[in-house]
Amino acid sequence: MNRRSFIQKSALLGTTLFVSIKAFSFSSLLENKISGRILSKGKGIANVVVSDGFNLVQTDKSGYYTIEINPLAKFVWISTPSGYEFKTESNIARHYYKPDTAGKLNFDLKPLKQNDNKHNFIIWADPQVKNKKDVQQMMETAVPDTREVVKGMGKTPVHGIGVGDLVWDNFDLFPAYDEAIAEIGIPFFQALGNHDQDYRQGGDDTSDRTFQAHYGPTYYSFNRGKAHYVVLDDVRYLGVERTYDGYITQTQLEWLAKDLQLVPKDALLIICLHIPVHNSVKNNNDFYALLKDFKNVHIMSGHTHFNKNVIKNGIYEHNHGTVCGGWWTGPICEDGTPRGYGVYEVDGTNLKWYYKSTGRDRKEQLDIYVDTLTNQKRLIANVWNYDPEWKVEYFLDGKPMGALAQQDGYDPLAVKLYKGDKLPNPRPFVEPRSTDHLFMAHFEPSVKKVKVVATDRFGEEFEAEINA
Repeated sequence: MNRRSFIQKSALLGTTLFVSIKAFSFSSLLENKISGRILSKGKGIANVVVSDGFNLVQTDKSGYYTIEINPLAKFVWISTPSGYEFKTESNIARHYYKPDTAGKLNFDLKPLKQNDNKHNFIIWADPQVKNKKDVQQMMETAVPDTREVVKGMGKTPVHGIGVGDLVWDNFDLFPAYDEAIAEIGIPFFQALGNHDQDYRQGGDDTSDRTFQAHYGPTYYSFNRGKAHYVVLDDVRYLGVERTYDGYITQTQLEWLAKDLQLVPKDALLIICLHIPVHNSVKNNNDFYALLKDFKNVHIMSGHTHFNKNVIKNGIYEHNHGTVCGGWWTGPICEDGTPRGYGVYEVDGTNLKWYYKSTGRDRKEQLDIYVDTLTNQKRLIANVWNYDPEWKVEYFLDGKPMGALAQQDGYDPLAVKLYKGDKLPNPRPFVEPRSTDHLFMAHFEPSVKKVKVVATDRFGEEFEAEINA
């Protein structure tokens, strides 16, 4: 499929699906207003949020709404309320509508078959496929692995969020990503990454054109159970090819402030975006200021190609390792984190999580190495989803030795696979990266067996053992 026909086909997606368009109202469009009703089984639903990315309104007790459309608005969408199914097409979220077709717009929602206070979600960061070989790896590794994890969740409602770099500057592969999501079999929402942007087409305002044609708005919200989800675009294209920074536009911040006014302060708030906020978004203080009254906030990010957990201003940011590992050249990220994805379990406003390594058992949460120095041996443990609430202890020939010392360093396997200007093939730009989730100890050469036990913040233990 050539690029032009792909974009034309994609542009049709936003005008299909669950919208019910009543009689065309030219006067309504002249007034820049759209009105309608949100229904389920023929009855109106109250307090549902409708937005155009600038303004937002709530439906009245009978499900009716009227919203003034900003002249710059590209979509109208609903923030799907708790208790209802997400509207999708082949599992890709389609919660939006292009506002230039009619002045009357009704949304019809289907109730979930079960209570959604308990639900799960998956975070895919940086699938980043560049060519058919990358797609084949994704379809043969990440897709069946994720599908099997979802299958193990039984009837628990589960959805996914791709936090950017769905492809690697090759928009003809958006349909390949869509096929992957269709095979996983759960509703998936998408965030924009820097490699999902149009270059050479102007500035930041036009860089999202192809992404929007295929996936709709680049910022929006939705609900499930007692959790409120927000997806944001924090990639600002600077008008020069492949030049961008981390920044959340003022338009988004103003919209977010309005959106959060309607969210209970004790809700579980999940914010999904591409570039990590804690150290790479230039106006992150403005962003954090909007969240100061919320005590249960988790940010889901990607972009870095390593795994890191950061708590800043009382907000927990999960910066995920990648689906693609070393850009599809090896099984691990640059910090030694196996390629994989985040798995999250919501119970009311409580959140639990783990990192699922592709092709490995869920209980495998660390790798250990032993190397020989001049007159002693050294243990290195890589606990890739570590945060300050974890404990990492070690045992020598069965004897408990206490906590391992945390130390910055390079994962030995990452050095072996990626270090050097000719490794890895065919993408030698991949290099090992120093990480702070390494733990080390030195011991006598006479020791025969080494074991490490890592206990996460939820009290679950993970073990790894190696012959010294």
